Amino acid sequence: MRTPKTPRSLDAERGFSLIEAMVAAGLLAASLVALVQLFAIAVRSNAESRSVTYATVLAQQKLEQLQALTWGYDPQGLPVSDTTTDTAVNLEGAAGGTGLSRSPSTSLRENTPGFVDYIDQFGRILGGGAKAPPSTVYIRRWAIQPLSADPENARTLEVLVTRTIASTAAQQGGATPLADARVMTVKARNRW
Repeated sequence: MRTPKTPRSLDAERGFSLIEAMVAAGLLAASLVALVQLFAIAVRSNAESRSVTYATVLAQQKLEQLQALTWGYDPQGLPVSDTTTDTAVNLEGAAGGTGLSRSPSTSLRENTPGFVDYIDQFGRILGGGAKAPPSTVYIRRWAIQPLSADPENARTLEVLVTRTIASTAAQQGGATPLADARVMTVKARNRW
């Protein structure tokens, strides 16, 4: 004997209609597009953060190099200062530079020999001068000014690092900001 099918069992065997499947596929596609856009934003943001962090490290390194230069007193109590170390090269004690000499007021805005160096993508210092070498990725400029409260015995040291090459997105027509980092300190003569 056969049992007749009830309306309830017919509903269970029916499945999805074509319209329901199309709506579900459309929702899935829209969700995937939004997810891809969020991923692209995250990648861009991560690259910018990495660039700013690296620029900050480069600025801090130059500031430490400047702080390490002699600025104090000799055993007789006379002021001594390093005004000859070439801080635009990566050689300790390299002569022929400006050391802690006062910089021109424009040294943070333009490439001023003695107060600028250029760095490639691997962090190597390419040297200084008014014109950046072709493989420059970061321009590092610094300013050394007398502190107005004690101009004979204190200097302000300020370092600005700017990324020079555009990212892939900028080369393809998108606008991305360049990474900058600025650090500053005061160096005072110390009596030993």
